[in-house]
This record gives sequence, C-alpha cells and structure tokens, in this order.
Amino acid sequence: MNFELVGLFVSAFLSATLLPGGSEALLAWLVSQGQQSLILLLLSATLGNVLGSMVTFGMGAWLKTRYPLKQLDKPNQQRARDWIERYGAFALLLAWLPIVGDPMCFVAGWLGVNWRWSLLTISIGKAVRYSVIAGLFL
Repeated sequence: MNFELVGLFVSAFLSATLLPGGSEALLAWLVSQGQQSLILLLLSATLGNVLGSMVTFGMGAWLKTRYPLKQLDKPNQQRARDWIERYGAFALLLAWLPIVGDPMCFVAGWLGVNWRWSLLTISIGKAVRYSVIAGLFL
C-alpha cells in the first residue's frame, strides 16, 4: 500500500469538508521529492478533494430535506448562495477557494443544483488548482 498517496487522499478529503487539512502543502512536498508519479499524486489529491466536496454537497441536500431553512444566515452561506443563484453549477469551478468554497458546495446541495454538473465543475476547478500547485514544485 502506498501510504503517501493514501495520506494525500485523506488530507485532500478533509480539506474539502468543514475540517482543516493541508493537502496543498503535502502535494507540493510530495512533488518536490520526486518519488511518486505526478499523475498519481494529482489523481489522489483531486479525487479526495472532489469526494470531500461532494460529501459537503450531499450534506446540504440532506439537511434541506430534514430541516428546511427559510434562509441561509451565515455571511459565507449568503455569499455562496448569491454566486450559486447567479451562475448555477458553474460557480462551483471556484469551490477550491478558501472560506467560500465549502459553503458553496453546501449551498449548491441545499438549493438542489444538478449533482452531475456540480461534480463536473468541482472536478475541473480542483484538478486545475492541484495541477498549478504541482507545476510550481516540479
């Protein structure tokens, strides 16, 4: 078992949920070491991060059915709601952003944005972000 790839996956997953994680720093370090395949590192980080975002998306969808809110009261949620209502799933290309990225995924689920489009746009945004980070440390 490749513990570096598993560790990167777990770190990326946690980074995409409401828990803190340092997947960018770990990816940069692993790339700079040059001991792992760049493609496997990118796949591991991207897959973990996308899965974490989709869990957050699912939590939003689930909570809406269980506890329908009349409004989203936190400032980050309101900002995320504005973006999602204006741009739909395409706003999730920016789900990698600090502070607003996690709320955007949650709000998209809560608003019932198409999960397939959400998965696609989240994946594209996160893959590009990790590719840029990796490219800086080659």
